[in-house]
Amino acid sequence: MNSESKNPDSMNYGMLQNQIPSNSQKLDKYLGEVTWQYLEPHFRNGSLIYIDKSLCIKDVANAFAQDDKKKVAEWLKAGDALKPGQAHAKYWEKSNSTFTALVVSPFVIIQEQENKLN
Repeated sequence: MNSESKNPDSMNYGMLQNQIPSNSQKLDKYLGEVTWQYLEPHFRNGSLIYIDKSLCIKDVANAFAQDDKKKVAEWLKAGDALKPGQAHAKYWEKSNSTFTALVVSPFVIIQEQENKLN
């Protein structure tokens, strides 16, 4: 038995050191499908950002994570990203909408999924 196998801490350190997650892997950890009921508290505290279906949620999240103000400002100006209002909230509650959501603290970026009944 060699000295590395006797000391599991050194082996674990080496494995962790060699597996630094990419930005995409970090974002995947906070990506998921959720209902409006899950998102409603985030809406009430003003942390939701709704994005158009034409955008890639990971690209938007990466821009937020990298504090790319120019890109975010372009999406906001074009209406491709917005803070949802009360009318959105009422619609989503009544329609039982589901969303793809990605957390980029302090924001929760959401994209409405297609209605599976159609």
